[in-house]
Amino acid sequence: MSIPVDLADLPVQLERFGPAYLLTTSGEQVKAVAVLPRLSDDGTLRVSAPGRGSVANADARPSVTLMWPPQAATEPPGFTLLVDGEATTEGDDVLVSPTWAVLHKPAGNTDGPAVPGGCGH
Repeated sequence: MSIPVDLADLPVQLERFGPAYLLTTSGEQVKAVAVLPRLSDDGTLRVSAPGRGSVANADARPSVTLMWPPQAATEPPGFTLLVDGEATTEGDDVLVSPTWAVLHKPAGNTDGPAVPGGCGH
């Protein structure tokens, strides 16, 4: 099940999640690194020092994804927040301008928290 997230509502959604994964690509393989993105006042997500490989990938291929998994492994499976965006780099940091966001969980999975405005299916 997928529920689109209005980018204006992203700050509220981010309050429900902890660490994320930054997904970049070298063109040959996807690189995933655990990160703690911070939302700037202008709506940009700053990923501080994700590593040289991620920074190089974002420079070469700026289409990136940030993925926030459900909060706790001990709770029923919940929604994953996926945010696609265009990256720029600033020193050792990656700045992501969100272009699309969705809450997602496997079809038929009714466990986990309800989503405000969600369809409940």
